[in-house]
Parts: sequence; structure tokens; C-alpha cells
Amino acid sequence: MSISRDTKPTPVATNVVFDEHQIMVALADGRMISAPLERFPKLREATASQRKAWRLIGGGARIHWEDLDEDISVQSLLAGHRSGEAQASLARWLSGRKVS
Repeated sequence: MSISRDTKPTPVATNVVFDEHQIMVALADGRMISAPLERFPKLREATASQRKAWRLIGGGARIHWEDLDEDISVQSLLAGHRSGEAQASLARWLSGRKVS
């Protein structure tokens, strides 16, 4: 008897772009996924240049913004998850940030 296994590769990002209201992520398999910035308060509050300062980590499985101290996994975007940032942490970040 053979056992079926889920052999779907882990989705990986190849590019990230933004418009005024959403983050859009191109995947290696050709899909484009998007999510409202409302789900990611640090990205929502960031300047356009801060948003553009991303890099892929984990072979493209995650997107990282060093200056924003923000990481988003491709899996969480696909699942429709929001930022897990605690309100107190976000408030501290907002009060201490410098906008150029």
C-alpha cells in the first residue's frame, strides 16, 4: 500500500511591492498574493522608503524589514493572518520611531 504525502513545495516570495493600501507579494510559482496594510500596523505606518527596505530571508519564505523590526512569512500571508504584534509593543514602537 502506498501512502500519499503532501509534496507541495513551501511557497516562496520573489518580490514585494506596495500601493497605498496593500502589500503585494510575487511568488516563485507565478502567483501574486496581497493583503491590506491594516493587517500589519508597522507597514501601514511606515514611510514608502521604509516599506521598500525589505529583504527575503529563509530562502524567500519570509520577508524582513530591519528598520521596522518586522517579519512576515509567506505562509501567514496565504493563511490570511494579521500581525501578531501586541498593542503595547506597537504603541512603544510608534512613540519611538523617527519619520524621515
